[in-house]
Amino acid sequence: MEREVVISARGHDNVTAEHASTLEVTSDDFLTPAGDCILGIEADTVPADVDEGFVTACQSADATITATLEADGHRAVVEGSGHPDLSFENERGHVIRTSDYVDDRTVMVGADAAAGDVDRDLVAALADGADLTLTLSVED
Repeated sequence: MEREVVISARGHDNVTAEHASTLEVTSDDFLTPAGDCILGIEADTVPADVDEGFVTACQSADATITATLEADGHRAVVEGSGHPDLSFENERGHVIRTSDYVDDRTVMVGADAAAGDVDRDLVAALADGADLTLTLSVED
């Protein structure tokens, strides 16, 4: 069974998406130029809001997690893995990592892309303030 979480956020003037190993969508209502991994702000859902069934499915090391980012007609898909230590306890941001590092913000490890890999047309739309939809899905 596929489980899905849909998160609505928006872009910001300071979206640069240059980070080489992470990608983040945060509930914060601001973004400084230092936040080069952040693609969206004002997320309406944080990891702590995600239902227990989704979290359990993501805690399998064999789980494949897919993140689909859509804004202004542009789309990027990132695939990665689950991890037994994923807790989904953070109350601010969803972080996708190319590494296997896990903290309470991590929602995927071993991702095949980071912020710096995202299509530049999508990044430009987000820098113009476009609405962003992040869909996380996992097969369990």
